[in-house]
Amino acid sequence: MPRPHRENLLTSVQMAHFVATGALRMDAVVPEEMNRRAVDVLRAGIPAEPYGTPLSEAFAGSEFVRQLLALPEIAGAIHSLVGPDPTVDHHAVHIREAHCGEAQDLHADAIIDVRPDAFDVQLMYYPHDVTLEMGGTLSVPGTHLRRVNETDIGRYQNLLGQTRLVCPAGTVVFLHHGIWHGGRRNDSDVDRYMFKIRFNPTVRQVRLWNTDDLYDEAVARELDQSFPWHEWATGRLERYNRVKLWQALTGDDTYDPEFWVTRVSNRPQRVVAQHSVHPWGKKETA
Repeated sequence: MPRPHRENLLTSVQMAHFVATGALRMDAVVPEEMNRRAVDVLRAGIPAEPYGTPLSEAFAGSEFVRQLLALPEIAGAIHSLVGPDPTVDHHAVHIREAHCGEAQDLHADAIIDVRPDAFDVQLMYYPHDVTLEMGGTLSVPGTHLRRVNETDIGRYQNLLGQTRLVCPAGTVVFLHHGIWHGGRRNDSDVDRYMFKIRFNPTVRQVRLWNTDDLYDEAVARELDQSFPWHEWATGRLERYNRVKLWQALTGDDTYDPEFWVTRVSNRPQRVVAQHSVHPWGKKETA
């Protein structure tokens, strides 16, 4: 796929929002004409792709998916988050039937992932309006850097600050692979459809977006935001984790607006002169 135009790349403020929340939402970004076709396409199924297939080669059997990923805003977001030539980890069509009484446990989509300077991204596409009654995807903003092993958190039913996706047709959401989330039950009379793809980067995720606003004050505000599930000390830890990830993404390990990282990485190497006592009582300077 061709490189996106600069105006379609994410801004630094949008990237900082993703780093802080673990998600980036684009409402109604897919044209209505495509949304009208989508349900039939998804119901028929999307041909499988082997793990690690380059995106440029993937979905040769689905013109619809290739059109979806070529939309300028979507292509720009993918490039900004995982760079050129990512690979496809997996994809799936999720259909939650009307009046389906089951909901997923709260979970993260991977085993404990300790990568401090890289992440996978999941694209989630909703081809029709999603109402609160239809369930939608539940997620807990800001949890993506609190690493857990898949359904270790499944016993939790409700967390302060969790969100239930309500959106117009054609909405696409990009999620950090570690965010805590789960599909909710569908209490409506309409089947709910969602198509997701997980992308793996193949390049260092450093300054892949439009960096014209790299040091805008709004970047620091995004990275410093708090969430209702934070306790006082917990919030500090999450801010530390975000700044470390932002330093990796920007290649600037000096960026630390509130000094969360500086405080715990401060290991001075300067040695001051020390005084020792001569065997005969005379002071010496080492």
